[in-house]
Amino acid sequence: MDYLCFRALCCKGPPPPRPEYDLVCIGLTGSGKTSLLSQLCSENRENIVSTTGADNIRKYWSRYYQGSQGVIFVLDSASSEDDLETARNELHSALQHPQLCTLPFLILANHQDKPAARSVQEIKKYLELEPLARGKRWILKPCSLDDMEAVKDSFGLLINLLEDRDLEPSRM
Repeated sequence: MDYLCFRALCCKGPPPPRPEYDLVCIGLTGSGKTSLLSQLCSENRENIVSTTGADNIRKYWSRYYQGSQGVIFVLDSASSEDDLETARNELHSALQHPQLCTLPFLILANHQDKPAARSVQEIKKYLELEPLARGKRWILKPCSLDDMEAVKDSFGLLINLLEDRDLEPSRM
């Protein structure tokens, strides 16, 4: 009898399977999409090769949108004004795209470890997120390859949105 009680209390078996989500990760060339995702998956950073021709394939992004449950948008917070403007335009297009407009967005302001990096508040203002994304579920977080815990925390917040937890994401 004691053995059965112990087994019931301590040996509940394997943890329940984690839900899987289909996410699309987009961003301009050099924003760090591949590096962040590879690091998150514990792959060796030395084997990462920058995506070539990514600017030419931007027009095909929408082919990957179908079936997505969430969006990760990575931007280089230390990029030039021109690149930041392009990123803003692409983010606005994604936020308004019929297949994405109802999905949660995780916007990662990458390269925070660079001296020229803009703060999250500066990026939020520049991207005009408050007026454009009002009523949408989005999170804007700073990140860098040097702080993967922050990246993991950001993904945790996205998972909360995907699980429809009672959060007010537009304030994050």
